Amino acid sequence: MLQFYFLSVLCNFTAGFLIFRSEEYPVSEDSGFKFSIHNESFRLGLGIITCLTAVLKILSVVQGDIMVIGDLIPALMGLLAGFILIFAYYKHHSDIASEKSEKLESFFETNRKWIGVVTMASAVLHFLFPSVLLL
Repeated sequence: MLQFYFLSVLCNFTAGFLIFRSEEYPVSEDSGFKFSIHNESFRLGLGIITCLTAVLKILSVVQGDIMVIGDLIPALMGLLAGFILIFAYYKHHSDIASEKSEKLESFFETNRKWIGVVTMASAVLHFLFPSVLLL
């Protein structure tokens, strides 16, 4: 469906941008849901929508494309970017510290720029070349 195609491109690019530039756009402590990239509720919502869109993108295909494999890279990058945004919200609000979450956090912090760039690149390439296999 073309709606999921557009939503996938939009969510992947926005989530990739937030991950790539997270140091320049810190999270604010404002309560309520305000449409701002500084708001942590907005980031959580974007993470959830990005993950859901990625799952739906795997399940639905654009006409003439191959099921699952046709949009594999944008879907996987959407799942990863959405998970990172959701995990950042969880980490900020959780009092429980575990070894696995510390390892995940250190992995995401060291590779944050690369994950953001690859997610944005997959979104742009997915938009420019809609019928290429894996994009």
